[in-house]
Amino acid sequence: MPSLTRRALLSKLLVTAPPVVEDAGKHTLVCVFLRGGADTMNLIVPYADDTYHRARPTIGIKPPENGSTDASRAIRLDEHYGLHPMLKPLHEKFSEGRLSIVQNVGTDNTTGSHFECQDQMEHGDSMQGSPAGGGWLGRFLRARADKNYGPLSAIAYGTKLPESLRGAPTVSVLQSLDDIALKTPSGDSAAAASALAQLYGADVTLLGNQGRETLSLFERVRSLQSNDYKPSNNATYPKDEFGKGMQEIARLIKARVGLEIASIDLDGWDTHFIQGSDSGLQAARIKLLAEGLAAFDGDLKEHRSNITVMVMTEFGRRIYENSSLGTDHGRGFSTLVLSDKFNGGRIISKWPSVIEETVTGPGGLKIEHDYRSVFSEVLRGSMGLENVEAVFPDFKVAPVGLLG
Repeated sequence: MPSLTRRALLSKLLVTAPPVVEDAGKHTLVCVFLRGGADTMNLIVPYADDTYHRARPTIGIKPPENGSTDASRAIRLDEHYGLHPMLKPLHEKFSEGRLSIVQNVGTDNTTGSHFECQDQMEHGDSMQGSPAGGGWLGRFLRARADKNYGPLSAIAYGTKLPESLRGAPTVSVLQSLDDIALKTPSGDSAAAASALAQLYGADVTLLGNQGRETLSLFERVRSLQSNDYKPSNNATYPKDEFGKGMQEIARLIKARVGLEIASIDLDGWDTHFIQGSDSGLQAARIKLLAEGLAAFDGDLKEHRSNITVMVMTEFGRRIYENSSLGTDHGRGFSTLVLSDKFNGGRIISKWPSVIEETVTGPGGLKIEHDYRSVFSEVLRGSMGLENVEAVFPDFKVAPVGLLG
């Protein structure tokens, strides 16, 4: 069998685009999708609205009370809203002015279909007009001014590519840093990388430059591929798939591989039956979300100026509890944005929140902010997006207020 030439061997290391990893200061946007239609009215509790308490006699969250040690009560944010008690790890972020909350966000989709609403949001489309093509994050990556894409510019944690990243110049789907290790029969990736580097140490051609950059990427990742990885600042990730995913994203950011977009899901929010209030089915998911976000934020404390986390869902729930002590599909929902780039510590909302009236009684929150306006403002404020039309064609962006 003929041996590979040095150039052929190096070619096998290269990916579709040059692995430009020298720019380690790029901002990273982490998109967390709460799949199932999260009842954000129990995450961000409108405790001062009597309508809320009348509609939820069993699953409603009790209002905050000065001097109370009752851990089942909402945690006060302002004179109208409070956090679900399981979101306590995020209260400090709000007080620091780093957590922003936008109420009454949604799509123009009225079907109540999980699949249709998720698909529409991930593609960045409307029910009206022609599909934009690809995913909204994929279009953003193609539209940005800096065209130096690395193999890890965008990643999706999990086993499949989310629709939001369709059409991205480069994207990787992974569950562990081990997925992008330099594989060798002996398992000694460091020795293999050293041997390959010696093969072309003096080569200054484009192929040689790209080869060195590829091996540099492998080395940065390898430095964090350790079973005894210890998060910084005593951060503790929850012992579940979401916690593991947030930790892997944090490790990639620390590896300085040029990560710009990360996508991760947290499912289990379709709470039609026995939803619970301060404890129970939904509270368990809220606890995972809060602990995962807080651990991620603490682990990356020294990198916070370069990270934005946005939490979304496909639709909210109805204001009233149903006969199964759960909630049915509504429309408007809350979007959470954790970042140093925005004027946080605020809840962007009309008061009282407008509830859609239906033939069966009060529905969910009325849409006040098209989700594309929220996404656009996040991209503009954190990622420097200027050409909104390239990401959301035929859409007129309306100010949301995240930027003050």
